[in-house]
Amino acid sequence: MAWRIEGTYFENCSCDMVCPCSTSGLTAPADYDRCRVVLAFHIDSGQVDDVAVGGLNVAVVADTPPLMSEGGWRMGMFMDEAASPEQAEALGAVFSGQRGGPMEGLSPLVGEMLGLEVARIEYADDGRRHRVRIGDAVDLEVEDFVSPLDATGEGVRVSGVGFPADTLAAGVATRSRVEAFGLEFANEGKNAFSAPFSWAA
Repeated sequence: MAWRIEGTYFENCSCDMVCPCSTSGLTAPADYDRCRVVLAFHIDSGQVDDVAVGGLNVAVVADTPPLMSEGGWRMGMFMDEAASPEQAEALGAVFSGQRGGPMEGLSPLVGEMLGLEVARIEYADDGRRHRVRIGDAVDLEVEDFVSPLDATGEGVRVSGVGFPADTLAAGVATRSRVEAFGLEFANEGKNAFSAPFSWAA
């Protein structure tokens, strides 16, 4: 059976703007000795087999070596408490890469799964500002960057990235606090990306 999901996503990592990991296809090292990143996804619509998953949120927290392609990632996942057991199982399979799609290519890089937690995930996106709060574990807000030299006001875009979407809006975190899965970090003022995404397999 096939699946598809569509929605919006944003991330914040410990690299300076703009993250070399994403823009190099994981072939250039991060700016610092570790890359600590949160990726938050809101699913506007979608179906995994016969399970509808629209309206739900999923987030991934990871700690990786500076050269991500070397593997050895430590990763944990947050599942929306609003998901039914069937929805949680379906989304867990998609976001772990078990059902193919974009996450399948990343799964061999994960050396340690730090856990799966069910939590209240509050996700908001007003077009340029993106926010997520996950229980007491994650409090994150990022803003897309608009260059003062850009007369269009459309903001900085990076194309040809591929994952999790081909074109990402570049930005920075205005608020960042993470205490989850034994990891504790704050990436305020550091790199952010956001984009609509559409996945299927």
